[in-house]
Amino acid sequence: MLLSEVLINIGLGLCLGTIGGLFGIGGGLIAIPMLGLLFGLDQHLAQGTALVMVVPNVMLALWRYNQRNRLNWRWAAVLALAGFCWALLGANLAASLSATLMRQLFVVFLLTLMLYNGWRLYRPVPLQSAQGAPSTGQLAVLGTFAGLAGGLFGVGGAVVATPVLTSVFGLSQVAAQGLALAMALPSTGVTLATFAAHGQVAWGMGLALSCGGLLSISWGVRIAHALPDKLLRLLFCGFLLACSLGLLLQ
Repeated sequence: MLLSEVLINIGLGLCLGTIGGLFGIGGGLIAIPMLGLLFGLDQHLAQGTALVMVVPNVMLALWRYNQRNRLNWRWAAVLALAGFCWALLGANLAASLSATLMRQLFVVFLLTLMLYNGWRLYRPVPLQSAQGAPSTGQLAVLGTFAGLAGGLFGVGGAVVATPVLTSVFGLSQVAAQGLALAMALPSTGVTLATFAAHGQVAWGMGLALSCGGLLSISWGVRIAHALPDKLLRLLFCGFLLACSLGLLLQ
């Protein structure tokens, strides 16, 4: 890998890390279409390579979110355990599908998330209460679906967990993003291991991206806590739309 390529990837990682910290997703959601558009990586290789950046980004972002907004670690543990088990299944399923089908499914997944997030912007969100707090069973079900989606699409499942935690259980956007990161950490790790076992990771590129991401993810976390909750959700919808368009152009 040439020095110029390393520097370009570190610079790209800086941008992706900021976005990942802002939305509590590690940066993989936008890295995947960008790696396809800029470097011609197919869907499998883009997902595997993005995960090299996502795993350390999620670790650092989780620490930063917990510093600013203490997490409920019992809830996080239930989400993480369910997510881990089903992410393994999703990652193995992804490895067996064609790159074209994977990209099409990913676009549908992103557009569905965007429409759901857009809809919940304009409906009243209940304040969290003792009655509205999620049960262990509800968290396990959420972790199951989020982990399966995260393993299949290489995004950790946080993009699924966050809107459910805010719209169904009334958590604030930043609190939900912190819990989603806790759930995503083990599932992104097992998903990366699965993609690597199938030879679907460009390690040099991924490590350069992770260096940039680790330098900048704290900036995104700081911005997230400074923005109004509704604006952060609106930006997230725009972000999902941009990712979908990027994949459609690929």
